[in-house]
Amino acid sequence: MFEALTEKLGSLFQRLGNKGRLTEQDVDEALKEIRIAFLEADVNFKLAREFVGRVRDQAVGIEVLTGANPGAQVAKIVNDELVNILAGGNHQLEQASFPPTVIMLVGLQGSGKTTTAAKLAVHLQKGSTPNTLLVAADLQRPAAIQQLQSLGQQLGIPVYAETPRSTPLGVVQGAISAANDRGLHWMIIDTAGRQQIDADSMAELAELKAKIRPLETLLVLDAMTGQEAVNAAQEFHNQVGLSGVVLTKLDGDARGGAALSISAITGVPIKFIGVGERTDALEQFHPDRLASRILGMGDMLTLVEKAQQALDGKQTQEMERKFRRAEFDLQDMLEQLQAVQRMGPLTQVLEMIPGFSKNRGAFPESNVEEERIKRIRAIILSMTPGERRGPGILNGSRRRRIALGSGTSVQEINQLLNQFKQMQHFVKQAAQGRSPFKIPKF
Repeated sequence: MFEALTEKLGSLFQRLGNKGRLTEQDVDEALKEIRIAFLEADVNFKLAREFVGRVRDQAVGIEVLTGANPGAQVAKIVNDELVNILAGGNHQLEQASFPPTVIMLVGLQGSGKTTTAAKLAVHLQKGSTPNTLLVAADLQRPAAIQQLQSLGQQLGIPVYAETPRSTPLGVVQGAISAANDRGLHWMIIDTAGRQQIDADSMAELAELKAKIRPLETLLVLDAMTGQEAVNAAQEFHNQVGLSGVVLTKLDGDARGGAALSISAITGVPIKFIGVGERTDALEQFHPDRLASRILGMGDMLTLVEKAQQALDGKQTQEMERKFRRAEFDLQDMLEQLQAVQRMGPLTQVLEMIPGFSKNRGAFPESNVEEERIKRIRAIILSMTPGERRGPGILNGSRRRRIALGSGTSVQEINQLLNQFKQMQHFVKQAAQGRSPFKIPKF
């Protein structure tokens, strides 16, 4: 996600970092590039202009102009302002004093409400006992009820449904009784999608909301529609009233304009982002973490959280310790490869590692495919235990032996070792609280 914006900003900050000091002209030229990058990312024009203005107010100062690392200082200002425009509102789900907590999903047709309802139920699931009831209140779309029932059956999550001759209000009322009888904590209502935003459909939805009185009303939006998603959010909020937004397909949105614009333009907070097809590919929204991803600094906290789901407690603690202290070696890398693959698409996982997004040239697309993982495993398995623990001893003859044993080339081994060094470098900087904006050259 945000590939184009991340690449442009990373290149800009690297150029600024190579300057001994910044003049006011340097700052103005940099801000012009930032504004163009934002507009190309489909960020709202007014928001892009205001963003650049706030950055300039802070960047044109004696500390920045004469700083030891002006590129990193400007990057920090941009990071802080990104967090500001993403941070509007409460990003946590509210919980009712007395369960169930009722969540109503609304949106346009095709936005992914039904699958999002199932993903949200997975996200809320704690332990092996179901704590969420999915409610099939979309009585308009053919097969909507069957789709939700099928998802619920696959995931082991109960679904409340009635016949299509029922009314949405009647379905919800029956579901509330069922949730109370089962002692469930959450109730997620899948409502009918609107073909278009018009007065009649919005009035119907507002009336249903008034009778149901959900604690959360979440709008499900397709991030790939860009500014159309922002416009839809504004209309739904004006006419129905929203407590939050769920942005789907953010993994397929290389621009990111919707994510950057929605909260600032509408005042409605983003609460979840969809980052893939898998049922666990729904993440709680954290403004600081997304800003970090946009700037190529990775997202170690989300990476650790995903690891906690893929690893047992002892493995998780050890992985976190090694990442924070930059002590992991190639043996650890080998042991973690399978766990990493369980954490989601590898491209997304690698983007959470500091420096990956900003240094894509060192990580060609082929490196994140399953075939590449097999070759990495073959290379590491062909090393001795001592070589895995201390790859610094790998001279030319050892590398040729490993290449022969793994069916790869010395070039591939060199590439892997360079990437491993870069990973250690960026993780070490992040662990020490240093900004890894200036990328080392290898």
